[in-house]
Amino acid sequence: MQHYTAAVLGATGMVGQRFVSLLENHPWFQVTTVAASPRSAGRPYSEAVEGRWAMSTAIPAAVAPLTVLAVEEDLEAIASAVDVVFCALDMEKDDIRRIEEAYAAAGVAVISNNSAHRWTADVPMIMPEVNP
Repeated sequence: MQHYTAAVLGATGMVGQRFVSLLENHPWFQVTTVAASPRSAGRPYSEAVEGRWAMSTAIPAAVAPLTVLAVEEDLEAIASAVDVVFCALDMEKDDIRRIEEAYAAAGVAVISNNSAHRWTADVPMIMPEVNP
């Protein structure tokens, strides 16, 4: 089965950590890139979340050593390295919308936990309880 390379945007936050933990050993997606604010960028993921890891499981071994990139500053590098981004950004909706649109324009599929595009006509909404 083909694996799609994935980045988690906002990976150091609570929702980003959840994405990272849910994607561990996923049959379709392999997290190869993690991104967050410039404050976390340049450090290994395990160091960036040290003392803040909120999941009941350990940090996935494959993700722990990944260097955290900056969501906006490293957009081109991230977009060229992955097939899909999982967005867990905690920002103003206009900023999230702008960033998600930039990744989509770079040819990357965007799966978002945010409501920034909830009313955008050409953006499908998936609710697992409704359309598994």
